[in-house]
Amino acid sequence: MSAKYLNIEQWNRKEHFHFFSAMDQPFFGLVAEVECGGALQNCKRHGSSFFLYYLHKCLVAVNSVENLKYRIEEDRVRIYDTIHVSPTVGRADHTFGFSFMPYYENFEQFVQVATEEMKAVQQKQGLCLSDAANRPDVVHFSALPWVAFTHLSHAGVIKNPGSVPKISVGKLMEKNGRYFLPVSIHLHHALADGYHAGQFYERLDELLNY
Repeated sequence: MSAKYLNIEQWNRKEHFHFFSAMDQPFFGLVAEVECGGALQNCKRHGSSFFLYYLHKCLVAVNSVENLKYRIEEDRVRIYDTIHVSPTVGRADHTFGFSFMPYYENFEQFVQVATEEMKAVQQKQGLCLSDAANRPDVVHFSALPWVAFTHLSHAGVIKNPGSVPKISVGKLMEKNGRYFLPVSIHLHHALADGYHAGQFYERLDELLNY
């Protein structure tokens, strides 16, 4: 399949792209609380993993936003048809490893492949760095179920930050009988703005509450 590239010269964000691409640190981040009562009920009803459920819905939401499928590759903007996920997987010894999980629209299919990948990473040591986990057509994902964070930053290489979005989910919170998750998203500002982050949050809220 041939690669698709955006025509930057005809893009209405041409000036935005060049402006933010020149920055040493071009990422911006947001944190918002997303209600998830429907997701909890679905998981309890079907005996599903809550982690894999909200991970899958985050991935569905990402794939619904056009700009979150853009990646900067050699000063060009490549458009990917499908975005997968590279989550960190925790182990019993409190270390973690990187993983790769392909996107399936069907939740059961996703769970089957994701569960096997989690088991494989948990049985290894170290970071499990791989070409698959380092693919550009992914989002980087992490879960911090111990902390109801209100702000989050990421480690990275300032001079070469890449353009892969980063999503993190924090501790489940109960407020007056309603349930919320803090969700952080970091996006390369040359490719996306607050509007596109808003599209992600709006879609995620729908997916976690039907």
